[in-house]
Amino acid sequence: MINKLPQNLRIGTCSWKYDSWKGLVYSEDVGENYLTEYAKHFNIVEVDQWFWSLFGDKVVMPKPEVVAEYVGSVSKDFRFSIKVPNAITLTHYHGKGLLLVNPHFLSNDLMEDFLKLLEPMSKQINSLIFQFEYLNKQKMPNQMVFQDRLQEFCQNLPPGFHYCIETRNQNYLNKPYFEFLQAMKLSHVFMQGYWMPSIFGVYGHFKDYIKNHTVIRLHGPDRKGIEQQTKNQWNTIVDPRDGELHNLNNMLNSLFTKAVKVTLSINNHYEGCAPMTIKRFLKMFLGRPFI
Repeated sequence: MINKLPQNLRIGTCSWKYDSWKGLVYSEDVGENYLTEYAKHFNIVEVDQWFWSLFGDKVVMPKPEVVAEYVGSVSKDFRFSIKVPNAITLTHYHGKGLLLVNPHFLSNDLMEDFLKLLEPMSKQINSLIFQFEYLNKQKMPNQMVFQDRLQEFCQNLPPGFHYCIETRNQNYLNKPYFEFLQAMKLSHVFMQGYWMPSIFGVYGHFKDYIKNHTVIRLHGPDRKGIEQQTKNQWNTIVDPRDGELHNLNNMLNSLFTKAVKVTLSINNHYEGCAPMTIKRFLKMFLGRPFI
């Protein structure tokens, strides 16, 4: 079914390890390795487990055997969209009741270590996503300081990867920010949810800066609320967002007219079941049922 997609679109889910997807994505006898069956349905997955890496002053990095397992579970044309460890993107951490400076923030040495561990899958990495939390004045004086720090870091990143920036500061979404990304050859991550402005309005204002490749991540606005609705059983649409999917369809068509590659990652928290959201969207996008 993934062969029916346009070549410039990769679409998948945020993580894949959900027992409640049995009957939708997985067979009842799927076993422990869900990824092989997942890859029969989708051509990319977002790996977010390595994002959670900073525990106090301790940094936990990917295990080589896990990286090897993931690579061995999929075909060579399958791709991974990877969230970079938050040990690199967090400015501070909480320790002993205090907000402490993270010595690894935007560390090129730690990034180098991370990429070495991912070397077995390096040819299958679609995007490397740097997710930055909301940065108040205590964590970051202003946008220009943030961009200066990020510029220094990015200038020392190895070439050959698609680097993407996701900011949770809506006041950063302005012309200087998009000019900065363009100058640094970084991609903006369109995040739908988490108190951020609608991606469709942001795209409308800054679409001239979106070139080559972009990432769209669909998350819902109320994580706890939808968890209560679903009881963490992610096999039913409980919060349909037909209007947003219609706007997404228009956004993708606009991007494709500019020959922009699109990576679309959908979270269970968006409507209640990421695989069903994908199926609903692709029926609209392709103009026919997607089976």
